[in-house]
Amino acid sequence: MNKTIRRASVFALLLVFALLLRATWVQFYEGRALADDKGNRRNAIETYAEPLGNIIVAGKAITGSAATSGGDLRYKRTYTDGALYAAVTGYASQAYAPTQLEGVYADVLNGTDARLKTVLDTVTNQRADPGDVITTIDPRVQKAAYDALGDKKGAAVAIDPKNGQILAVVSTPSYDPSSLTDANTAGAAWKKLTTDSDKPLVNRALRQPLAPGSTFKLVVAAAALEDGLYKSVDVPTDSENPYTLPGTRTPLKNENASAPCANATIRVALQYSCNNVFGHMAVQLGQDKLKAMADRFGFDDDSLDVPVRAYTSVYPSGMDESSTGLTGIGQFDVTATPLQMAMVSAAIADGGKLVSPHMVAQITDGGGNALKDYDKDASSTQILSSSTAEQLQSAMQTVVEKGTGTNALIDGVTVGGKTGTAQNGENNSKAPYAWFTSYGKSDSSGEEVAVAVVVEQSDAARSEVSGNGLAAPVAKAMMEAALRK
Repeated sequence: MNKTIRRASVFALLLVFALLLRATWVQFYEGRALADDKGNRRNAIETYAEPLGNIIVAGKAITGSAATSGGDLRYKRTYTDGALYAAVTGYASQAYAPTQLEGVYADVLNGTDARLKTVLDTVTNQRADPGDVITTIDPRVQKAAYDALGDKKGAAVAIDPKNGQILAVVSTPSYDPSSLTDANTAGAAWKKLTTDSDKPLVNRALRQPLAPGSTFKLVVAAAALEDGLYKSVDVPTDSENPYTLPGTRTPLKNENASAPCANATIRVALQYSCNNVFGHMAVQLGQDKLKAMADRFGFDDDSLDVPVRAYTSVYPSGMDESSTGLTGIGQFDVTATPLQMAMVSAAIADGGKLVSPHMVAQITDGGGNALKDYDKDASSTQILSSSTAEQLQSAMQTVVEKGTGTNALIDGVTVGGKTGTAQNGENNSKAPYAWFTSYGKSDSSGEEVAVAVVVEQSDAARSEVSGNGLAAPVAKAMMEAALRK
């Protein structure tokens, strides 16, 4: 064989080898990537070839599947009371990627989760029967919150303090997930929803942190008691009125100029929501101690899954003393979700113990067997001493009985709460946020619930925007629904 032929043969073999390598790469790597691509229509065809599993509330499916009239997508998702539960379910769409529980458990609901496969499924390479998602949502509490919020822009969360079960997740204005399920009609609905200035697709309960205002004073009070700055909620504090923020000429005034806020006890300061007390207290403690306490409650946790990933609630760092003072009243760069503020009340209500919040009890296979039990796996952490928790409970009860939270009073229920009105916009140019966080304990059964409500916007005049006026009645309706069974 001459040299030219030999070189040509070697070159040809190298080309064949390169083609084999490329084919292998495409088949085993790019092929998997293409198969997993959300834009691959084959995925939608496979997902909607059979009915999906369901999301369950109180033993009843709030989702379903309906046969389509034609085309290669044989079924589409349906929803019962879609707008009521949208913040829980999210949507499963033939055209768009699934969200909320529909997205987190897509593999369970469409039968592709490996845990669902039987031996026969593996041998025949058939898709397994889909599983179900069993939620912790209480339909009475969910509806109470939804109805009470009405046409207000806001959100509400309810938690059972003893086991961490989330009983309600509501975000308003809501939307009907059914409008997004059919690929033929979803486009128009998507455009309408995504261009709506009220942002109905945003889950305000879990994924929109806002300034918590005076509800954050509970965290500051907890830090002061745990640190020993003040031994109880009934000893006078060192608090001039008005209090001038360090390094500034800015007095931290109180909403009620006649309130007895000078050197007020923590109980009285919570009752009248005295800014001077908590602004000075924040400076006395310093940002490091406040951040440590906030983080115990769940702030700055960027991995909080319920199992939907909640947005991080933030206590800032790197501040001067004047900014630290503002954080003491839940302003400056402090942000919190309603979920986070419900966690604050839940931990106080349960003697200082914070149980990991979750809105799914179990995921099950097609036969109803549990694949995972979130109730059993819920963890708990003692974040406050029982003494601190008991004192804060008592002070929060004073807020409701004769302070700024009287609209949350319920006969036969011991209620403790804290109102908040947070500034919004440059120089407080926009309507403030109205907050209320609370707990309720049934005097007869001993059952408990913790809630948090925020109203971002309503028809109320600016002068009438308050946590007690707008948010407390929503919280009351939720607590009544949870405890009066």
